[in-house]
Amino acid sequence: MEQSGTSSLLKGAVQDLASGVVSALRSGDHARAAALERADGEAEGLAPAAVRVLGADALLPSTLLHTPPLPDELAVFRKAVEAYPPGDDAAPTVLWSHWAMRHTLRRHDPGYVGGPRQEPDAAWLEGATWQVLTHQLAVLAALAVPGEDCAVARAARHRPVDVARGFVRAVRRRDWRQAAGAGRWLTLLEGVPQTLGLENGLDFVELMGGQDPLVALQVSAARLTRAGAFA
Repeated sequence: MEQSGTSSLLKGAVQDLASGVVSALRSGDHARAAALERADGEAEGLAPAAVRVLGADALLPSTLLHTPPLPDELAVFRKAVEAYPPGDDAAPTVLWSHWAMRHTLRRHDPGYVGGPRQEPDAAWLEGATWQVLTHQLAVLAALAVPGEDCAVARAARHRPVDVARGFVRAVRRRDWRQAAGAGRWLTLLEGVPQTLGLENGLDFVELMGGQDPLVALQVSAARLTRAGAFA
């Protein structure tokens, strides 16, 4: 029962943090910092755990809008990076998620020198079916940042049509989180079929899944990317 209660608290903390990120992306405020404070007050260590679940997107407003993170935000983010390193048998997506967090921390905290800079292996994406590729890219949507280059981003750039097919499939399956993550990647890719109607597709995903802050986060990031608001 205690474990179940902690899991529910963590889920709520992640949702609160994602909602704060969405608010910050839309208005430039620091509502996400308040979400971190609430998470810290509910259970010891819950805020870093929530940040670890959200990954590099916990600092996405600072990354996209070039606004320095608040000191408390940066401290919790760094704590999450240091407290939850991937295990020896971690899945590739976990390794890449942690790499993205370290990369983001270096961007916003020049004093941080921890962890290797070398990218994890991305060979598992080579030859992946378009369904698997889209699923994996959606899980790693925090890597879909304008101007950034890494092996995962290059894999996506080489297969825009497959990612578009995956986006359509996710919408048809009503998998709004996967659709939103795929849509975020598509805003960065060249060669996306015009017949996809990505803008209308994002509108539909937002309408159907926007009550979920994790969906709203991805759609908001996609819109900022398409608008070029990060430049």
